[in-house]
Amino acid sequence: MTLREAIDHAARRLDQAGVDSPRLEAELLLEHVLGIPRLRLIVQSSDPLSPEAAAALEQFVARRATRVPLQHLTGWAPFLEHRLQVTRDTLIPRPETEQLAGFALDRLRPLAAVRGGKTVQVLDLGTGTGCLALALAAAVPTARVTAIEISPPAAEVARRNFAEAGVAGRVELIEGDGFLVVPALGRRFDLIVTNPPYLPNADIAGLAPEVRDHDPHVALAGGADGLDCYRRLAEIAGEWLEPDGWLLAEFGDDQAPALSVLFARHGWKGIQVEKDLSGRDRVLIVRPPSAT
Repeated sequence: MTLREAIDHAARRLDQAGVDSPRLEAELLLEHVLGIPRLRLIVQSSDPLSPEAAAALEQFVARRATRVPLQHLTGWAPFLEHRLQVTRDTLIPRPETEQLAGFALDRLRPLAAVRGGKTVQVLDLGTGTGCLALALAAAVPTARVTAIEISPPAAEVARRNFAEAGVAGRVELIEGDGFLVVPALGRRFDLIVTNPPYLPNADIAGLAPEVRDHDPHVALAGGADGLDCYRRLAEIAGEWLEPDGWLLAEFGDDQAPALSVLFARHGWKGIQVEKDLSGRDRVLIVRPPSAT
């Protein structure tokens, strides 16, 4: 069996199982099995595949066909230029959250420039894999990030990712409920970034199996309408920010109007909504009530 034939066979299996982008995922699984870049698989597609590698690929394809996420099989997920460990205890980073990181950097970099080398304080509320905290700390050397995570197993994954990326010295990881932890810290932040649970509880049962059965529900379930965390943020997070600071939060489909009204009611200023790559409203950007 050649590499091309192995990929063709795996792609058919995955397609029959309802996996999106079955050929791409077949290539990524074979890349994982062989430990060589995907481009080489394509260039050397006529090379033979050893029986041992074919057996290993078959095992991975069989598991992926049951809708175990690709990232759980390989043990990692990409995030911007970083490679992050993921487990069942963490939400798998998605492109929408990469965009959230980009919008945050668009505001953090000018803040850092204005501070002229002085530390800028960042809060990542509900860090999960640590993807946002890691990306911001890596891109802005003067950033000091406080990353808070309520799940101890998820916090351990984040801790490993911070160490691997070389930012552990500039990221303080705290385990606990952020709404209780942050007030006890007694300091203000220049930027708060968060991807909180935002799905209405009843919607989880209808999600794709990869999400419904494998992502931690604590990172998904946002209450009856998905807005529980945002209500708490709108009410108290203004006290956590410097007057020239920013709060950026990812949110779910069709939640933008309710969030704009909610934050306006609590006095937040400069309310903006940014779209994701599919053109859907996805990121809330606001200034604190104390902003001038």
